[in-house]
Amino acid sequence: MSFLNKIFGSSNQENPESNSEPKFHTLTDIEELDTIDTASFEKPIVLFKHSTRCSISRFALKQFDNAYHFTNTEMEWYLLDLLNYREVSNAIANRYDVMHQSPQILVIKNGKVIYTASHDAIDATDLKQFVG
Repeated sequence: MSFLNKIFGSSNQENPESNSEPKFHTLTDIEELDTIDTASFEKPIVLFKHSTRCSISRFALKQFDNAYHFTNTEMEWYLLDLLNYREVSNAIANRYDVMHQSPQILVIKNGKVIYTASHDAIDATDLKQFVG
């Protein structure tokens, strides 16, 4: 089962607690960025900024899903719905000094962005360098 099914739902739920796929936290509040910063001292945090109406964003998320090979214990995952929580995306841009893009992936470690990619540059295999 792909992690997209966990986000968007699936009729096939034979193993909903699989540890081989990310369990995204839904990022909905600016105050959650403090939690993310704190957690990033324990393991890398991945923020995936996604526009639900954009075909490029949908494609990037699907490509990411196809290339994903990490366990939940290696990284913590957050998904931001840009259409419903644009103010959170703006806060991310200000806090981490990154330009807003969509789709966009950021890796946060020790309270700082150590990697960012957008559009067709989003590749799950690039994240291997941040685990272990």
